[in-house]
Amino acid sequence: MTGSEAGSGAEAGAAARSGAGSGTGPGAGRGAARTAGARTAVAPYAPPVRAGRAESVRALAARALSARALPGFARPRAAHTYTAAYTAALRDLRERHGGAPVLVRGPSGPVLVILDPQDMRRFYAEPVGVLAPDPCAPGGERRRLGAEVLAAGAPVHPSHGPFLAALAEEARPLTATGTLRIATARRAVARAGRRIVLGDAAAGDEELAGWLRRLRGEGDAMGPRPTRARAVRAVHERATARIARYAAHAEPHTLAGLARRAAAGPDELAGQAYRWLRAMDTVPATLLRTLLLLGAHPGEQEAAGAEARAGGGGPGELPRLRACVRETLRLYPVVPDLIRVTRAATEWRGVRYPAGTSVLLPALFHQRDPEHVPAAHAFVPCRWSDRGADRDIRMAPFGHGAGRCPGDQLGLLVTAALCAEVLRGHRVTGTRPVLDPLVPLPATLDPQGIRLTLTRR
Repeated sequence: MTGSEAGSGAEAGAAARSGAGSGTGPGAGRGAARTAGARTAVAPYAPPVRAGRAESVRALAARALSARALPGFARPRAAHTYTAAYTAALRDLRERHGGAPVLVRGPSGPVLVILDPQDMRRFYAEPVGVLAPDPCAPGGERRRLGAEVLAAGAPVHPSHGPFLAALAEEARPLTATGTLRIATARRAVARAGRRIVLGDAAAGDEELAGWLRRLRGEGDAMGPRPTRARAVRAVHERATARIARYAAHAEPHTLAGLARRAAAGPDELAGQAYRWLRAMDTVPATLLRTLLLLGAHPGEQEAAGAEARAGGGGPGELPRLRACVRETLRLYPVVPDLIRVTRAATEWRGVRYPAGTSVLLPALFHQRDPEHVPAAHAFVPCRWSDRGADRDIRMAPFGHGAGRCPGDQLGLLVTAALCAEVLRGHRVTGTRPVLDPLVPLPATLDPQGIRLTLTRR
């Protein structure tokens, strides 16, 4: 799915730890860092590249006590505020340290930040025995099962027929009123998601939908802090029990049915189904952002609409629309920052770091880095038509290597199919916010503020 593992594991932890976004040029970045003052200053722990020797880990740790934090790390829940100051600070770190990884203070301790493409390549290539996902991420057996059920790497899922039928039926409300907002998209995607994961019987279960919404809010509306943990646990238990009942009888083509056939036990089956349902939460925002960007690029929208009407080469393929979704995720990824943890002592550019060191890759920073990515702040879907684009480490909306999201292709199928259902008979004729395709796109697009006007073709 679009970021199908983003609701759990290392990537979700990273998204909660830091902000997200990008500046529009080196000059603007440095200015933002200076004007932000002490709150946005950066105190690197690692020595500059020009230093003759690497400092010891003990010395680096001692310096951490008085260091100030990287912007964004100071606000653990600011995943939607990837500020210009954060981008400026990363760019400044790269300039001052010649691209070498730099240790900064994070909310839970020191974090080694990857700033150069050569270190990005290593970040993705290291085996999990050296550089592992966060401990709360799905383990090896869970990940194997997830990859099998999600048909990782297959452009079209084996169950694409019933999946596309469910998406077509549940997409009708998207165009029913001529105005599309996030609330409508969430309801439609949630119903489709329950059918894809748990089967048709779960489609209308609004009580389960409400429990999942409450869990998505992490209990913020569940009362005072002393009682919040108990409330969250109670809702989680009710939701997983309901999911388990649906999963036990889900149709064979559903994700739960496929997992059951793969001999997943009841608890594992319910746990996986819960994660897949949570992963579907990422689709509505990407759907609206993709349509908003197409609304600002009429030529791209017409080509995408023509593909939707023609079928795009085969059921669920839609290569042009998939490229549009990929480009949207490059600009506005589900997970702006990826984090791993070293399982053994490692050395980066001559500096040794102990086991347990957090290593952070600011993926959005790199994906919108004008020094390395052409037209970094523009919507250019055709860049994904290059066969090598999917392996380009500079652009990783789904990650690379062992940490790549196993549900990427299914996520593309779902999101592109929903876009096609909208564009097949309608044009996006009015948008809010209004985007100017001739200037750099904004660093963030809050889906809550997106409003699309649709007219019949």
